Amino acid sequence: MRAPRLPAWTATLTWKAAVFITVMCCALAALLGVLVHVSVAGQTVHDSREKALTRLTEVSRLYEAGEPLPRFSGIDPKGLPASLRALAARGERGTMVAEHEGRPTMWAAGPADGRALAVHVDYTQSAETIDALDRSILGSSVLAIGVTLAVGAFAVTRVTRRLHLTAQVARRISAGDLDARVDDPRTGDPSRPQDEVATVSGALDTMASSLQRKLQSEQRFTADVAHELRTPLTGLSAAAELLPDGRPSELVQDRVKAMRDLTEDLLEISRLDARNETVDLAVHELGPLAERVVRASGTETEVRVVRDATVETDRRRLERVLGNLVANAHKHGAPPVTVTVDGPTVTVRDHGPGYPGYLLESGPQRFRTESGGKGHGLGLTIAVGQAEVIGAELVFTNADADSAEFANADADSVSAEAGGAVARLRLPEYVSLADSVPED
Repeated sequence: MRAPRLPAWTATLTWKAAVFITVMCCALAALLGVLVHVSVAGQTVHDSREKALTRLTEVSRLYEAGEPLPRFSGIDPKGLPASLRALAARGERGTMVAEHEGRPTMWAAGPADGRALAVHVDYTQSAETIDALDRSILGSSVLAIGVTLAVGAFAVTRVTRRLHLTAQVARRISAGDLDARVDDPRTGDPSRPQDEVATVSGALDTMASSLQRKLQSEQRFTADVAHELRTPLTGLSAAAELLPDGRPSELVQDRVKAMRDLTEDLLEISRLDARNETVDLAVHELGPLAERVVRASGTETEVRVVRDATVETDRRRLERVLGNLVANAHKHGAPPVTVTVDGPTVTVRDHGPGYPGYLLESGPQRFRTESGGKGHGLGLTIAVGQAEVIGAELVFTNADADSAEFANADADSVSAEAGGAVARLRLPEYVSLADSVPED
């Protein structure tokens, strides 16, 4: 049987600090309380014992002189503890606190002709003093624990709030917001002492600035190279068209076209990296748009419209995303390739070996491909970037015979349909205000 799982808030630093402060305060209060109780109780018992022994000495002189004994004394009086009576019978003197007539009493006894001569002193006030002291210690301890816990929680919360801010900024940076900074005031003023949180915040800001500079430098380099290549490639393309017809001319023109496509892809990626793209939104029917993209690709691709939907998106960017997905499926996958429109979701699937593991784990990477075909890994990278610009979600998976989509299929259809790469694009569906208003 598995042990019950603790709530997530019990793992927070505030909770752990509160528990630690409470435990330490309780331990300290208990230790001090015990010390004070033992000290005061010992002193009180000692004073009562001395008082009882002094009375016993006076009563002993009266007994030896044959004079009447006071009412608080007697020979083997009623209520004398048996252990104290036996001690006096052995010829020794002693004291003991015991109940007498329902009240705490300090007894003192000594030998008297083989019997016990005893006196008793009322111990009620001393016992009440010790009880009042214990109550005061308990109340003071509870108050001190409460105040210490409140002050400690306030101090720890201030630290954890700064840690949460640092973690939030780190997540924003990892999401691509390289302008995010913690800007802890302690790091901006060298005269102020820096604690550990300020040191971490400053290190994160420094790392983010360095990373931003490096990425901007790489983006500028990529854009500059692509721009510089445009002019010679244009001239090279014009020169290739002047070559006489033949195989050499075809090879040159093919390579020039590949270089021009690569240059345009690099320029598009550099614009996406700059994150200053603007979208031209309009309302479109998703089914006809997908069919138009497939026709423009000139490939043998089947289009299935399960349920059409209306979306508000940038048509050019969406066509770019779908075109790249279809081209990638034909280049690195295997037929048949199908494009399925099911509401605001478009699925592009082939029946090849599927996406490599690194792509499923961390997304497409530039200039990396493991399918054995031609490519630079830029098509899917551009698709992901353009999908992000239009607010769509692009997910890469591999089809599996054990997956839910094949759970209800028969064995023959599973063997025919299993395997392949699946790219699923989810777009925000457009809802007309007229459709959303209920009729009277």
